[in-house]
Amino acid sequence: MCLVGLRKAYPGVVALADLTMTVAAGEVVGLVGENGAGKSTLMKILGGVVAPDAGSIVIDGRPHSALSVAGSMKAGIAFVHQELNLFENLDVAANIFIGREPRKAGPFRFVDERSLHERADRLLSRIGANFSSAALVGDLSLAQRQMVEIAKALSLDARVLILDEPTSSLPIAETDKLLDVVAGLRRRGVSVIFISHRLHEVERVADRVVVLRDGKLAGVLAKREIAHGQMVKLMIGRDLKARVAGATAEPGAVALTARGVRTAAYPAQRVDLDFRRGEILGLAGLVGSGRTELARALFGIDPLLGGALTLDGEPFHPKSAAQAVARGVFLAPEDRKRSGVLTDFSITQNITLPNLGAHSTAFLVSANRERDTAEGQSRRLAVKAPNVDALVSSLSGGNQQKVVLGKWLAMAPKVMIFDEPTRGIDIGAKDEIYRLMRALADSGVAVLMISSDMEESIGVSDRIAVMHEGRIAGVLPRDRFSEENILLLAVGQSPREEERP
Repeated sequence: MCLVGLRKAYPGVVALADLTMTVAAGEVVGLVGENGAGKSTLMKILGGVVAPDAGSIVIDGRPHSALSVAGSMKAGIAFVHQELNLFENLDVAANIFIGREPRKAGPFRFVDERSLHERADRLLSRIGANFSSAALVGDLSLAQRQMVEIAKALSLDARVLILDEPTSSLPIAETDKLLDVVAGLRRRGVSVIFISHRLHEVERVADRVVVLRDGKLAGVLAKREIAHGQMVKLMIGRDLKARVAGATAEPGAVALTARGVRTAAYPAQRVDLDFRRGEILGLAGLVGSGRTELARALFGIDPLLGGALTLDGEPFHPKSAAQAVARGVFLAPEDRKRSGVLTDFSITQNITLPNLGAHSTAFLVSANRERDTAEGQSRRLAVKAPNVDALVSSLSGGNQQKVVLGKWLAMAPKVMIFDEPTRGIDIGAKDEIYRLMRALADSGVAVLMISSDMEESIGVSDRIAVMHEGRIAGVLPRDRFSEENILLLAVGQSPREEERP
């Protein structure tokens, strides 16, 4: 497949400018760029959702000025989107062939269940899946569901498979499995366009990397040239500074303590942990280890089944998020669109809603005070938007995360909890979020960062606590940070001993 001179413009914005690129058979092409670089527009053109203003898509030597959705599928182009589109109450085979089920002969045209499952099992075998086509999708892990989507794409005789942020919700072990599947597809001659903000994964899996910036082709890296620094430089037009350094001073007093804390996820396990002012405490572990449940309990969303919390030396027993907020404990949740912001509300409304009392007189909210606060936080956090009246739904993931931060920073946090703070955020915005987290810690806030990104945990944290099945398996100081030690603790084993001279 070859794309020649593709151009797409919207009022006031050139989304793609004369883009030319190729995808060879059996090649994995990494497609990277910041949010707004043109990746989504390109995918919509390839999927037949929008038509380019100029240029052509050449498939099997035949140029197309545009593709329809049906034409894209007929040409062998298939997508696996970041948001999976599966029916949890149906089995794997039904999901793969939904609407295209093999039928028995006869007047009633019943579904041929035997043929359906045989075909599905053959597809699952092609990608090395370790589950049956009879398995209920609702019982599968995220990585296994991604495999179902890939099998569905292959059932359409896909020759070009586009994976959009396929690992953004996966833990380390399942990410490895999915990247192995991509390598297997390459060996079978399937072309893959791999879109990801996790550049170390692109570095591992891609044969070439195509970098977009501001709708233009910023550069193409051959296999031997693919490196994190090179990709970043092409993406943002400059070298990023080294990843946020650890605290330069000793952390301060303990802000929040947890002793014998039990949550509903693992009611028999107890958590003991200290959260210190001036420190970023990373919380690592496999998905399902109880990290998010601990954060929700600290924030008063889920009940504590036992144990004790103290905040600044005083008992702390939040029965609701409102009580946690009143004491200065805030949470930026994993799913910011569903739980962190109101996407149909403006930036101003999102930033001021948790603290309307500070913007009111005699129960009347002052629009001017709200605007002043929102504009102040937007400047402080460098939110990229036309103005503070813009709807949050119109912002990129990184800017939505800044709005989540803005509403809490306006209220002087004591403890700030981040659950997967950079999921789905481009590399430039990630760097800004890291620096904001470090600035918070430097100002005396106790910061807890839950992350499934190993590189992020090691690069940003001052200490890393690792959870395994509802308990703290160990806490690593900076001089013992390594992927191996984190993984060992995450699976319930002991980390390697420090080497002695």
